[in-house]
Amino acid sequence: MKKDITISEDIKYIGVDDHDIDLFEGQYVVPNGISYNSYIIKDEKIAVMDTVDRRKSEEWLDNLEKELAGKEPDYLVVSHMEPDHSYNIGVLAEKYPNMKIIGNDKIFEFMKQFFEISNLEERKIVVKEAEEISLGKHTLQFFMAPMVHWPEVMVSYEKTEKIVFAADGFGKFGTLDTDEEWDCEARRYYFNIVGKYGVQVQMLLKKLATLDVKMICPLHGPILKENLGHYIGKYDIWSKYEAEDDGVFVAYASIHGNTKDAVLELVKMLEEKGAKKVAVADLTRDDMAEAIEDAFRYDKVIFAAASYNASVFPAMESFLRQLAGKNYQNKKVGIIENGTWAPTAGKTMKDIIAGMINITLCENEVTIKSRLNDVSREQMEKLAAEILN
Repeated sequence: MKKDITISEDIKYIGVDDHDIDLFEGQYVVPNGISYNSYIIKDEKIAVMDTVDRRKSEEWLDNLEKELAGKEPDYLVVSHMEPDHSYNIGVLAEKYPNMKIIGNDKIFEFMKQFFEISNLEERKIVVKEAEEISLGKHTLQFFMAPMVHWPEVMVSYEKTEKIVFAADGFGKFGTLDTDEEWDCEARRYYFNIVGKYGVQVQMLLKKLATLDVKMICPLHGPILKENLGHYIGKYDIWSKYEAEDDGVFVAYASIHGNTKDAVLELVKMLEEKGAKKVAVADLTRDDMAEAIEDAFRYDKVIFAAASYNASVFPAMESFLRQLAGKNYQNKKVGIIENGTWAPTAGKTMKDIIAGMINITLCENEVTIKSRLNDVSREQMEKLAAEILN
């Protein structure tokens, strides 16, 4: 069942679902596709709110023309220049030569890099923080949101109907006809795409807190109409790098299966000692983006990996470096290494973790030499007890 995409009598959804895409941004698995959201405000002046990806240009233009019903748009509001939202700026500018384009200075700087639009200097309207443009009954007010998640991003607040057009903020993987809860895929989207910029998201949330918001219209995912406190609350937790759940996330990278066997025993130990939740990811097989999501979600994390080339197995190194690049912080962390003749995984993992913020390393580390024995099993019991205390 398609989610309700009704906005209001004067504001219509003209976006499109993409069921055929396999990798979003060339790296994120999207089993339920993605939506490219776009909107139109029909008033004395007509404003189009962003365009869509090249993959869905024709369908989007059909949606737009149906809503225009022979009229022409007066404005195109550009909130974000990433190509999955900006690709059709050039198409629309050529099709409607009298249409003005609204954006900030950085948006127009980027626009010139992507497009050659005739008479752009005469057609552009540069807006600054909190400036307004009236469409008639409706008024758009603009708020800058740099690095959420590109430097040019801005959001628009429609003052009459109290709607926030939130750019990539509050976005989610999945098409609008996907029947699934918001939290999981919104969390995976946030931490992998926006997560590095928690400070900037906090700045945006403080701006939104000054507004009377009745609806949030993001550029990906469902329109949020009810229980807005839930969605804003999640963004507040995520952008503060606070743990969302009390539990242990165990991420492992195993070559021949011995490290995996140790992790399976560890899970039993943790559960027997009263862990509220234990989540596990095989970094060689599971979705890396979901593993990143879970690493941020839980307050306690254990990294277990085999040694490799006097370092650590590459899947673990890649995972840790991605976490570091996303400002990973505020966790209690345990380390398990494996190695037959010269275990090096632990040192390599700790060297990467050393660059992270507010990480508490457990004193009890585990060194496995090829496979678990009585000594390493005892070490693992002590680690399980320490990380839960």
